[in-house]
Amino acid sequence: MRIDYLENHRDKIATLAAWHHGEWQHLYSDWTLKIATAELADHATRRSLPTTLVLLDGDTLLGSVSVVHEDAAELRDRGGPWLASLYVDPEARGQGLGQALVEAAAHLAALNDVPRLLLFTPGHEDFYTQLGWQTIEQAQLNGHAVAIMSLVPVLAAAE
Repeated sequence: MRIDYLENHRDKIATLAAWHHGEWQHLYSDWTLKIATAELADHATRRSLPTTLVLLDGDTLLGSVSVVHEDAAELRDRGGPWLASLYVDPEARGQGLGQALVEAAAHLAALNDVPRLLLFTPGHEDFYTQLGWQTIEQAQLNGHAVAIMSLVPVLAAAE
């Protein structure tokens, strides 16, 4: 298994967009599949922020994570950048793949000199807490309760 930039796997954009839209469309009032696809196509043009990392087993897409400047317009006053769209194919969950993607996103943020990375989650606060994230507030997003969390990304000592 490997984590790579979406830039190198543009053929996965349609699948990712469908996964992301299906999972989170209820959190955004005007977020269509077309917009989700366009956002990922844009991410596939760069390795700097905003961008998306994908997790693959051979050519099989297993998951993704993005690091973006803004994840939800309603939360833009909290700052950024944001870890966004952490997704692991349901058939591949429970194997530590989500943790690997979060760690890769934090590493990417550190490489880009991000002093504080944010995320919001509608129900996975415990997962992120185990990875070192801290809850900084509870909020509402499109009528849904979310926890806003933060992490100071650091490079490993060997780098």
